Amino acid sequence: MKIVRVRNDEGIVYGAVEPEGIRLYKGSPLFEWESTEVVAPFDSVQLLAPVFPTKVVAVGRNYADHAAEMGSGIPDAPILFLKPATSVIGPGAPIVLPPDSKNVHHEAEVAVVIGSVARNVRAEDAASVILGYTAANDVTARDIQRADGQWTRGKGYDTFCPLGPAIETEFDPLEGAEVICRVNGEIKQSGPTTDMVFGVAELIEYVSRVMTLLPGDVILTGTPSGVGPIVDGDVVEVEVESIGVLTNPVVKA
Repeated sequence: MKIVRVRNDEGIVYGAVEPEGIRLYKGSPLFEWESTEVVAPFDSVQLLAPVFPTKVVAVGRNYADHAAEMGSGIPDAPILFLKPATSVIGPGAPIVLPPDSKNVHHEAEVAVVIGSVARNVRAEDAASVILGYTAANDVTARDIQRADGQWTRGKGYDTFCPLGPAIETEFDPLEGAEVICRVNGEIKQSGPTTDMVFGVAELIEYVSRVMTLLPGDVILTGTPSGVGPIVDGDVVEVEVESIGVLTNPVVKA
């Protein structure tokens, strides 16, 4: 199932993608929801970020080729940092370049959406707390990240965490789906999810030992090599095989 979160004339609702449109639901898939008889045409609703998390937990250098291009080795344990909820935007919303950075980069990623309260979850039980997966762009002010080592500042600006277009509940990262980034139609990044240094189950075990994950929280699982700059006027696409394409324009503040 592909779960979406949309805005229509009556407000913000969740739905499921069907061939004819979006089946609207009452409630939320994170707690309790119920199907309605309403199927909204695709052009009658605005796609939003498919979830609005209390926190986004991101993992650095989780693809060996990306660690290498950053001049670093493979970490012995996952490198964690946080992106604020205010960094989250949905499909079509603009990535806003902050005036205090001159080198903002794209980072295409698979995002795990947590479906239930998760604390001290064992790797073998990780699937039980996952609602599904979506595409993400871990937008990064690289000059700020490198200048002062503050990953949260360099990655935490408003609009720096596009998510979408849908949560795919049947996605399996162990099948090696391609994670692709295009800038103005040109492929900049491409790598399979099987290249992750630490798999999703390991990440959930590791993160949930540190902090409680709440329904709707998101884990960004790292990016393949090929990260690079985006500038005013660009259009960035993050595609994850079987999930969909997340598209965002880039604008100056």
